[in-house]
Amino acid sequence: MKYEFTADFAERADGLDALSHYRKEFLIPQHKNEDCIYLCGNSLGLQPKNLKANILKELDEWGKYGVDGHFDAEKPWFDYHKRLLGPTANLMGALKTEVGHMNSLTTNLHLLFASFYRPTKERYKIICEAKAFPSDNYMLESQVNHHGFAYADAVIEVSPREGEHTLRMEDIQKAIDDHSENLALVFFGGVNYYTGQLFDMKSITEWAHDAGAYAGFDLAHAAGNVPMQLHDWDVDFAAWCTYKYLNSGPGGISGYFIHDFHAQNTSIPRFAGWWGYTEKTRFKMEHGFEAIPTAEGWQLSNAPILNMAAHEAALDWFEKAGIQNLRDKAQNLTGYLEFVLDQVSSNHNVNFETITPLNQRERGCQLSVLTGSNGKELFDFLTEEGVVADWRDPNVIRMAPVPLYNSYTDIYRLGMKMEKFFES
Repeated sequence: MKYEFTADFAERADGLDALSHYRKEFLIPQHKNEDCIYLCGNSLGLQPKNLKANILKELDEWGKYGVDGHFDAEKPWFDYHKRLLGPTANLMGALKTEVGHMNSLTTNLHLLFASFYRPTKERYKIICEAKAFPSDNYMLESQVNHHGFAYADAVIEVSPREGEHTLRMEDIQKAIDDHSENLALVFFGGVNYYTGQLFDMKSITEWAHDAGAYAGFDLAHAAGNVPMQLHDWDVDFAAWCTYKYLNSGPGGISGYFIHDFHAQNTSIPRFAGWWGYTEKTRFKMEHGFEAIPTAEGWQLSNAPILNMAAHEAALDWFEKAGIQNLRDKAQNLTGYLEFVLDQVSSNHNVNFETITPLNQRERGCQLSVLTGSNGKELFDFLTEEGVVADWRDPNVIRMAPVPLYNSYTDIYRLGMKMEKFFES
């Protein structure tokens, strides 16, 4: 696609976009009686219009049946969670027996660490990316401290090289090799929240296994953003939130993955709850935990039906659009954003530096841009102009053109508002 920084090009590109009709299925926040330019789906996705009806349906079922809704509702609550397994497996490249939904992201990571981080005196180290999302850092710190280790010793952070913003894969491999004798776990974000770098999860998993360690991932910024093949890559475990690219609402339920190789092993230690107990005898309320031999065996409590109803509505659009189709559009749309930023930079001799990899295979639909000394002024101006993006100190603007609801016209309008700022 040959980009042009013109309204005509944006209009033509939107007209040729086979996914453009999905935009009308989402509620776009308004600014001065027109659609705002919403580029913050990497923090909170927009509301699908079908989501409200899904929740209201379950509220009606609750009112109609009370507790009997667990079995008598049109979508019985007892096994409502199973409705999400097929679409989620398709999205994550997994088997239906390898995925589930419960709790929130960091809670699920702690639960997964209870099963997959069981350190010994010889193997206790964790390798992760430097500048991971803070909640992951706090989770890692509390996990190693809980087992009697110090963060500075037990956690190895892999940092970008001097003068670089993203990690080189060979540096990740070297860190794994250097610590292979003491390594218990390699834990990375699938996509780094700050830089937007997409990591080669297949290779990281292979290197971790070669070192005798497990491989786990926080997929908060990857789920619904990039295609994955978690089963074929032999990833041991992963978890993700559903309120970013998956559009399931603020604080939406978290998803998780446990490879079938582990899920079938009911003897793996875990923090258990009754919803992970084998279904046939769950209501006998007997002593002695008997795990379901799938990822469902990690479930704890009754399914949060309203959150799951919201997520089911949101997943529907990924089933219809297809994650690979969304990925193709995302690459074109993010490429157009990169082009427009370059045009504005050239027109006004502005020093924008994109710290997200320029190689499209190494990024999702986010660009993180170093903005220079007046970056906060630019961000505040754009906010006043109806642009919803994300500011990160000291001087980075994160922008995510999401293929389900963003358009080429959104990107063109953003560029024109930037032009307005630098011309004023």
